[in-house]
Amino acid sequence: MESYNGAEMKEESFMGHFKDSTIYQIYTKSFQDTTGNGLGDIRGVISRLDYLKELGIDYIWLTPFFCSPPNDNGYDVADYRAVDPVFGTMEDVEELIREADVRGMGCMFDMVFNHTSTEHRWFKKALEGNPEYMDYYIFREGSPDAPPTNWQSKFGGNAWEYVPHLKKWYLHLFDVSQADLNWDNPRVRGELKEVIRFWKAKGVKGFRFDVVNLISKPDVFVDDDKGDGRRFYTDGPRVHEYLRELVRDTGIEDMVTVGEMSSTTLDNCIRYSRPEDRELSMCFNFHHLKVDYRDGDKWKLMEPDLLRLKQLFMEWQEGMERENGWNAVFWCNHDQPRAISRFGDDGQYWKESAKMLATVIHMFRGTPYVYQGEELGMTNPYYDDISRYRDVESINYYRILTEQGITGEEALKVLAARSRDNGRTPMQWDGSRYAGFTQGEPWIDIPENHSYINAQAEAGDSGSILNYYKRLIALRKEYKVISEGEIEFIYREHPQVLAYRRTYRGQELVVLANMKASEADLGERLELDGCRLLIGNYTGEECGQALERLKPYECRVYMKTR
Repeated sequence: MESYNGAEMKEESFMGHFKDSTIYQIYTKSFQDTTGNGLGDIRGVISRLDYLKELGIDYIWLTPFFCSPPNDNGYDVADYRAVDPVFGTMEDVEELIREADVRGMGCMFDMVFNHTSTEHRWFKKALEGNPEYMDYYIFREGSPDAPPTNWQSKFGGNAWEYVPHLKKWYLHLFDVSQADLNWDNPRVRGELKEVIRFWKAKGVKGFRFDVVNLISKPDVFVDDDKGDGRRFYTDGPRVHEYLRELVRDTGIEDMVTVGEMSSTTLDNCIRYSRPEDRELSMCFNFHHLKVDYRDGDKWKLMEPDLLRLKQLFMEWQEGMERENGWNAVFWCNHDQPRAISRFGDDGQYWKESAKMLATVIHMFRGTPYVYQGEELGMTNPYYDDISRYRDVESINYYRILTEQGITGEEALKVLAARSRDNGRTPMQWDGSRYAGFTQGEPWIDIPENHSYINAQAEAGDSGSILNYYKRLIALRKEYKVISEGEIEFIYREHPQVLAYRRTYRGQELVVLANMKASEADLGERLELDGCRLLIGNYTGEECGQALERLKPYECRVYMKTR
């Protein structure tokens, strides 16, 4: 019997229970409607729990369903402890938690703690001039024509809004209706801890924290003469202190927690996720999702820089392992375009590229996330008119781009590749008119390809993307080399092949993925003595003595036991 010291046992308690897990993100508004109003709801999630269980999911992350105006699709919270009636009732949420638990799945709720809606009662009291509640937010003196700084909102325009009757400006790093909270105020931190305790008491098993690395602002606000201001508030001066305090005081050390980290650094994410620092279980970072931003600008298009993508994966995978950090690994979420339309081929090689992208992520060191519909190979909708978009950021940037002299047609081309609505179209359950999502008119248009890209069609197809995902998720639970193993990248300089080796206690896994629609010659052939093919995305492939090339978007995973 192997023995472990106390420190090792504490670390295992803190982070070991999610290494072989897979987490599924639900964008509640687009998952399943049960009322016919065209909006997804909590009872819709309950109705699809068996689907998620069969997929192999361990935790379900739901995007916000709290009371909200909603100007940013629920990420502008007006009441953290109330369910927006459009999504259901508190009784529905409690039933969801119970029913998920019965099936061996935990619910993770989304905590938006950097800002609140301007409709929140705290902000309303602040607007009344109540000094106690004004200190819940970041207000600064100033004249109407002189914002405190030149910082830019992430949704466009200046990050400050003037309140005439107060003769003050308030900070909003996002939409004007999303006022940033003042985390330096201990009363604010206390209020947010109570929110965590409230949901924890109802049986929630984990939390996702929205843009949580932006919560700590500088002591002095100054203009940014080199950028948009983010260097002053990203991974701010007291962010680690505040996260440790939040986790400790709410008793969520042994729960699954993930932080969304905006424009962060490797060193900070190591600290956020390293067990000995007692902050979070894991981190999302988004650097790999900016490799198709020309000049670093989201709204300027270019083909993905695959060598840069490889470099970032190598840096973050190996760097986090070296310092005992933990990644949340993913391609898609509610803020991103569909990965297959971005890094794969949603036409000729739709199935092959979807499986390849999934393999890359699910064999990585880290906890994989599946965003609803990703397991079906859902694509961008390619809307052809601005009236079909719903996202506040997309609508703002359509206006900004056209004001900059870009034609409406060119602006729509940019949105077709970049809009957050690309990932927010309704879940495609079947091939009926509204994809089995609703009996009414959906809140946003459904892609026409739902006639063949849908859960019903794929469930009965042994070679479908859906059934491939089921195998990947099961393999992580079956082989500790996937969930626990070390990682080392191979073919590091190859322009289109992403490849790596995982090792753990005598087991060796080799993963190869061709990221392009052309064949890839490996150059130096891979010897396969003693290997067996564990999974791949082309049928009829055998494990020979050596591998010299890969087909378009081909991936292979080999297992070797020493």
